[in-house]
Amino acid sequence: MLNALRPALSRLLTPVADALARTPVTPNALTVTGAVGMTAGALWLFPTGHLFAGTLVCTGFVLTDMLDGPLARVKGTSGAWGAFLDSTLDRIGDAAVFAGLTIWLVRTRQDALAWVALFCLVAGMMVSYAKARAEGLGIPCNVGVAERTERLLITLVAAGLTGLGVPYVLAIGLWALAVLSVVTFGQRVAVVRRGATGRPENPRAGAQS
Repeated sequence: MLNALRPALSRLLTPVADALARTPVTPNALTVTGAVGMTAGALWLFPTGHLFAGTLVCTGFVLTDMLDGPLARVKGTSGAWGAFLDSTLDRIGDAAVFAGLTIWLVRTRQDALAWVALFCLVAGMMVSYAKARAEGLGIPCNVGVAERTERLLITLVAAGLTGLGVPYVLAIGLWALAVLSVVTFGQRVAVVRRGATGRPENPRAGAQS
């Protein structure tokens, strides 16, 4: 849904990438730094109730991670390994955010909402897996009302406002995200179903991931 903003964001980040290209920093180093920082911040600050601080830390490392693509293009080092590393570590960072929130919700005896957070974690993984599996079969699947950017935006905004004392916003955000994730998964399944109709059978289609 926010894909329309990517060209503008790319133009905004390109000058920063140009500056980084004159240093020894590599795109993969940014990818790893962003993932490690986001994971550490989410698993340290969220479970201990520092929701606003955790949101700031996670947001900062998300922005760091967003520079790896522009830097790779400027340096001319884009490749399959970098793309794989970025996508894989994104999943780890996302899982850390929801795991940290789930732990905090359990510690504060908000068990029902903890289950919603856990559902959002699993649903988000399924949304990402559906796209990856579809593209592995050669079917474009870049659709959905709640892709990774939207999911992180909703989650971090809700967590940050909760940390500032705004009531009910985390519950609203997580329930909304749960619904949107299910809708997005359904959209991707429908796209793959249409794209697969009439195609010859792929001998690798049943391979285990």
